[in-house]
Amino acid sequence: MSGRLDGKITIITGGTSGIGEATAEVFAAEGATVVIAGRSEAQGNAIATRLGGSVSYQKCDVTREEDIQALIEGTAKKFGRIDCLFNNAGGKDRGTLDTVTMDDFVYSMKLLLGSAVLGIRYVAPVMKEQGAGCIINNASIAAIRSGQGGYLYSAAKAGVTHLTRIAGVQLGPHGIRVNAISPGAIATPIFYGGSQVAHTLDDEANQRKMDKLMRNLAKATPLPRAGIGKDIAYAALFLASDEGSFVNCHDLVVDGGRTSLFYEKS
Repeated sequence: MSGRLDGKITIITGGTSGIGEATAEVFAAEGATVVIAGRSEAQGNAIATRLGGSVSYQKCDVTREEDIQALIEGTAKKFGRIDCLFNNAGGKDRGTLDTVTMDDFVYSMKLLLGSAVLGIRYVAPVMKEQGAGCIINNASIAAIRSGQGGYLYSAAKAGVTHLTRIAGVQLGPHGIRVNAISPGAIATPIFYGGSQVAHTLDDEANQRKMDKLMRNLAKATPLPRAGIGKDIAYAALFLASDEGSFVNCHDLVVDGGRTSLFYEKS
């Protein structure tokens, strides 16, 4: 590795599985000090141990404002700065057009949109004082095409992409870049029950499910393969590194061409 993030202090929410775990691996290999945040202490501590001394874990439920505040303020206090925040945590929404309740709406928006809103809110003062910083929000192609995600999930992710533009405009004068990544269908355990289910299965059962998932997802893009967590991780690496220093307010779509294919068929 080339050390593209040498000396940079980074936070990755949702860092205990899938895209977040893959990004932690790539960022640590490129020289970053990484704080991974998530709800599962067992998974978080195991990943931090596996990746080594530059990676640590902090328990955080991103639907709780006090957890987000503690994560960001604690990291800033411990390391003296925060160079990159990847608002990656997410999950499935609740409710459909026909069944949605206000409780479904509040939960889904807190998880998928509110977590990015509050991540930006608490990291911005730290980065303003530094005069520099990079914020990356995990959006989705569901924000730009119908039929790519749940009812509230799609609406929330559309909010994330526009929040990214507005925050980038307001924070740009302070040297802070705000960008989004919109993944397509990326092969992670969320498609067959999430990381908690995956951790209850043995390696052989997980591999069978993942192989089947990757075969199915490969049929849904012009490129003849499924996307994997590291495809998103390397996109985040570009945005977090000096190579992305003039990229701001941008939504980087990483979907193997899925959205173009979907558009042509519609």
